[in-house]
Amino acid sequence: MNKYGPKAAKEIAKTMHEFHEGKLKSGRGKQPVSSQDQAVAIGIAKARAKQYKVPKESHPKSTR
Repeated sequence: MNKYGPKAAKEIAKTMHEFHEGKLKSGRGKQPVSSQDQAVAIGIAKARAKQYKVPKESHPKSTR
């Protein structure tokens, strides 16, 4: 079973392509994205916003 759906994978690939070309911007300040991990996170967020098949966000357990 795939972790991401085909549309989500395509959205992440498109975002990574923008990152490699240097066109991917982050946030409202429009700073260029500096790391590959950040680019993947942006791609997943875009796919999640379009309601494609993406796993739920994993939150770290509380330290309390």
